[in-house]
Amino acid sequence: MYIPDHFKEEGQERLAELIGGYPFGTLVTVHDGFPFVSHLPFLFERHSGAHGKLIGHMARANPQWNDLAQGQKVLSVFQGPHAYVSPSWYAMPGVPTWNYAAVHLYGIPRLIEDGVELESIVEKLTAVHEAKYPEPWQLTLTAEKRARLLGMIVGFEIEVTEIQGKFKLSQNRSTEDQQRVIEQLGNSPSPLDIEVSTLMLSNFNGRL
Repeated sequence: MYIPDHFKEEGQERLAELIGGYPFGTLVTVHDGFPFVSHLPFLFERHSGAHGKLIGHMARANPQWNDLAQGQKVLSVFQGPHAYVSPSWYAMPGVPTWNYAAVHLYGIPRLIEDGVELESIVEKLTAVHEAKYPEPWQLTLTAEKRARLLGMIVGFEIEVTEIQGKFKLSQNRSTEDQQRVIEQLGNSPSPLDIEVSTLMLSNFNGRL
């Protein structure tokens, strides 16, 4: 990923927060000589290994799991909030642009087909995403249904070897311009614009 120095984000806590807040990522492998992409929910275990570990699962009908079985290095992409920035908001001349935050994780996958491990992955992902509901759904299935469900998916974990973070939040503009962009996005009716404004404000205050 192209990352100018002023947009580089290396704070591990901040990168982990973005992945946790936007866990529906993109898994990229090379399949039969061509890029192959799946869009999947992930769980990032930040403190597992040197750079953390991603876990997830996909449909057994998805041929990408064969790429994981080969042990090739893979790429997982997580896209945070993003928003258009109008040059009319600047005090000084500028051009239209887009503010955003993204994290790329490279790593070595391990396929998981063992029933106990696979069930553990499903339970972890379910627990995380059901936690926000007052009455979380529980994985209480009959043995027959459970076996059928697990037979339809393939689990995996990715040992992360490198993390790249890019938070493009107008850091190349003046303090006044950054404040103007924060204000304009913060007053927008778009939830994404407001999220970018909040992220910019956090980034801006962190440098004061």
